[in-house]
Order: sequence, then C-alpha cells, then structure tokens
Amino acid sequence: MSKVYLLGAGPGDPGLLTLRAKDILSRADVVVYDYLANKAFLDFARPDAEIYYVGKKGGDHTLPQDRINELLVAMAKSGKTVARLKGGDPYVFGRGGEEAEELVAAGCPFEVVPGVTSAVAAPAYAGIPITHRSFCSSVSFITGHEDPTKAESSLNWKAFATSGSTLVFFMGVKNLPHITENLMAAGMPGDTPAALVRWGTTCRHKSLVATLATMPEEAARHGFAPPSLFVVGGVVSLRDTLSWYEKRPLLGQGVVVTRSREQASDLVRLLADQGACCHEFPAIEIAPLADPAPVHAAIDRLFDYDWVIFTSANGVKCFFAAIDAKGLDARAFAGIRLAAIGPATAEALAARGLKADFLPERFVAESVVEGLLALGVAGAKVLIPRAREAREVLPEKLAEAGAEVTVLPVYDTRPVDRDPAEIVAAMEAGEIRYVTFTSSSTVTNFFAKIPTEVLKAAKVKTACIGPITAKTLGEYGFVPDVVAAAYTVPALAEAVIADAVAAAGEATP
Repeated sequence: MSKVYLLGAGPGDPGLLTLRAKDILSRADVVVYDYLANKAFLDFARPDAEIYYVGKKGGDHTLPQDRINELLVAMAKSGKTVARLKGGDPYVFGRGGEEAEELVAAGCPFEVVPGVTSAVAAPAYAGIPITHRSFCSSVSFITGHEDPTKAESSLNWKAFATSGSTLVFFMGVKNLPHITENLMAAGMPGDTPAALVRWGTTCRHKSLVATLATMPEEAARHGFAPPSLFVVGGVVSLRDTLSWYEKRPLLGQGVVVTRSREQASDLVRLLADQGACCHEFPAIEIAPLADPAPVHAAIDRLFDYDWVIFTSANGVKCFFAAIDAKGLDARAFAGIRLAAIGPATAEALAARGLKADFLPERFVAESVVEGLLALGVAGAKVLIPRAREAREVLPEKLAEAGAEVTVLPVYDTRPVDRDPAEIVAAMEAGEIRYVTFTSSSTVTNFFAKIPTEVLKAAKVKTACIGPITAKTLGEYGFVPDVVAAAYTVPALAEAVIADAVAAAGEATP
C-alpha cells in the first residue's frame, strides 16, 4: 500500500539519522529531499529509487511549497511509497504540518518519523547546553523569519526578553538587527551572551560568540550566512568550557578519497570522525573477470600449491567468490600455508575462518620475500591471486629466490568514468585541503581525469599510503606532503590528521 513518510533527517550529521528513517529510506520508491537534508542519506536509498530535490535556499525555491505538496500527493496516488526527507524534525519549523494536511485532504496515508532538531543538536555540538540549572529552566524555539503574509507579528518580544529562557531562533541571520533590537527594546540586557551556529553538526560547522548588542556587527564581520541558528541566553557562556566538536583537527577541511567505492568507507569514516569534509572521487573500481574459468581451474588444483599469497582484501573477496561458486569453503585450503600482505588482508582471511601463517611487518616486496624465505618458500609452489594489472616485483623476487610462482588474476581494476567538474570546482574554490592516494593506480587514474595544474594552482596537499604510491605520484611532478608510516588505511588517516595538527600549531600565534 502506498504511503508518504515525513522523515526527520536530523541536523546534518549522518550519525544522527534515526534507525526508523534509515529503514524507510532503504525501502522507498521515491525520495523527496530538502536543502538541509544531507545528500549522504541518499546512499541509503534503493539504487532504482526516484530522487527529487526540492530544496529552498535563501528565497531560491527549487520547487514552490504548493508544487511539493502536489508531487507528494501524485506519487502516493500512483501507488508508490514516498520518503519525504526534511532537515531536522518535520514538525519543528519544517512545514511538515502543512504537508501532512495536504495529504489528509487528498486521502493519502502518511506517517511522521521525528528527527533530531538542530535547535538541540547544533548548540550541543558548539558546546552550548540549551538548558542548565545554573542559567535557565526553559527554552523557546522561535522562527527568525515569520510568514510574510501574516498581518502582524505573533511574537511576544516582552515575554521572550523577560522569561529567562534560552532563546533559539531558526533562520534568523538575515533578521539579526531586527531580532536583537526588539529583544533589547523589550528589556533584555545588551550584554546577554549570544551565539550563532552555522551548519551545525556537519563538517562545515562553525560557531561565533558575542553579546546580544554586538552580534549583528560580529556576524557581518565574520561572514556568517544561512543556515545558522541564533542562540541567546546565559548558557552561551559555557561554550568555551564545553566546546568539543570544534576541536577536531580536520574540521572543515576537504579531503578527496580516491579509493574504489567498495573500499572507501573505512578511510572516509576515519577522516570524517576528525571533522573532514570527505569528497569521494573513486579513481578505480573493482570489476569481475570476463572469464572466470582460469580461477575455477586453479581452485580445482589448489592442493598442488604449498603457499597462497593474498596481496589485498579484494583478492581474498574475489577468490572466495569463486570458491563459493564451486560449493567449497575454507577447507579447500587444508595443508596450504597462507600469507597476507597487510592487516586488512589478514582480517579478510580471518572473516573466512582462516589465519594467515605469515603477515610481514613491512609491506614491500623485499620484506615479504625475506620473511617467506625464513619460512621455507624457496623451492615451494606459490599461488598469488590478485588483480590482473599489478606490480610484478613480488612474483619476480619470489621466483629469483627459488619459488615456483603462479600469478592468478581474480579481478580487474579499471578507471572510473566520472565527471571531475565537482571536484575541480571545489579545489578552485579552496574547499579541498588534501587528496589521498592508496595505490599507484589511484594516482594514474586520478590524473587521467584532473590535470596536475589544478592541484598545483589550488595548493592542495597530497597524501600517499606508502613509498610505492609516493614514487608514482613523483612521476607527475609531486613530492607527497604526507606519507603513511605503515602501508595501511588507518596509518594513512593518522598521517593526514597529524599533518593537520602540525599545520594548525604553526598557524597559531
């Protein structure tokens, strides 16, 4: 049965979306979303879902409210399940009530899924509790932009000014002089602490503290613009003590992640946890082989090998896909010793119930061969399931050491055909601080899309997962600003974070 769900998307941090909203998004036929609803939430939608952007920004309406209402009704009446994704909470200055009334009038079933309102979340991320026993026992949520068709204001400025409540104004930046003048005229002292919180809870979050009297001037001086909340009250004085989110070292800094989409999530999470605005621009993608017959043949003769060396988690995943297809499991490796090049590869094996017999301390060919020689690889038959296109150093050095090596392609890597315009525009606007590279192929395919001059002109920093990737980057005229101490994604994230901390220290007078 068709239904429209009015979903509260929360204030912007993807982690604040409710489980109920995520579940509905994953099942909806249609998603209709607002300007303040994080686009990352669309990743939860079905690949075949119809997506409609109806955002309203500073008076620029992609779709007027009456047309939005018509769209929701039309989609519902066509038998579709509709997820209407609204920033914050649908019923807190979100016009959710108006949309619900239209649905009722049209006879369309609907449900409301409340969301975390920015009035609570944004100040909390700025270090401002909206209630506190030492300052206030109540809070008022107030529109800073009343319906312009109303004959007169319904706001009781005298009550607000004398109530002792924390006041939270939505959409009030453009009307700051009007709001502050009315509050002071109604008796609120001009030295009352006040704050603006812009893009609260997102990677673009920033806040500004002043007094009620000085805030309009300070806001203009610091370039504060919508979307911002205006918070007034004694609780604002706690901001310097309780601030936590704004201490994240990568807050507001754009980082491009060039890893394949299948693998990018760990790096994105590690960087985003420290405040980074991550731009996913996968330079490569993992593709199945056109002909899996050679892989199946190798599995049939797996018992011929003494060692199987996995060089990546992708190799584990794709090789086991073929093992699964043949109705086999981890027992196919009975009597065979396993090597994993890197902890992520070892974890992929462990997830399949297999423990690597060898995990090198350093993930370069020389170190791997040295460790395997100590375990008797000389004279052994070795199978290396890997990408079709990969460096030949490891199999060559193993062969030189006396091993009988078979390289088995189990997947292809290929460039991603993606328009670079959005990333280029972000670089030229100064919104990108780092570009991360996790393999030589990410470097090569990235620069096949984006000219080196763009990075140089934008003074973007480059970060590499290890010396091999750094060497490839050097072929394009760059000395990496950051190189991970270990050939792992966590080490790369740590290196970028450490560089940002060091840069912030140098910038502090």
